[in-house]
Amino acid sequence: MGRILGIDYGRKRVGLAVTDPLQIFASPLNTISAHDIDNFIAEYMASEQVDAFVIGYPVQMNNEPSESVKYIDPFIRKLKKKFPGIPVHLADERFTSQMAFRTMIDGGLKKKERQNKALIDMISASIILQSWLDRRK
Repeated sequence: MGRILGIDYGRKRVGLAVTDPLQIFASPLNTISAHDIDNFIAEYMASEQVDAFVIGYPVQMNNEPSESVKYIDPFIRKLKKKFPGIPVHLADERFTSQMAFRTMIDGGLKKKERQNKALIDMISASIILQSWLDRRK
């Protein structure tokens, strides 16, 4: 059984999370520049078996896609084209940044550490992926 890769796609940075090989829990993996994400995923896939992608998909409170999908949809199309045999699942990413920030506070991170946007993106990707795993059960 391979891993599932969680992706919190942003215009500047992309937060990544990954499951354990048994696909039970999600862990932060990395934060990559949006310009480098294609190469990172290709290199990661060369060393690890990935069974699926879970991508945070921004929706508004009325469940309509938010305006930022215009940046995410091209990424999703490119991912599906490059890795056609790997399913891509979309997951509601509402409030994940706030949840990540709250997790950092609860974890005792100092104010300076909580300002690290790359860390927030990684934790957000973990929350997106873990939420998807929990709903899948």
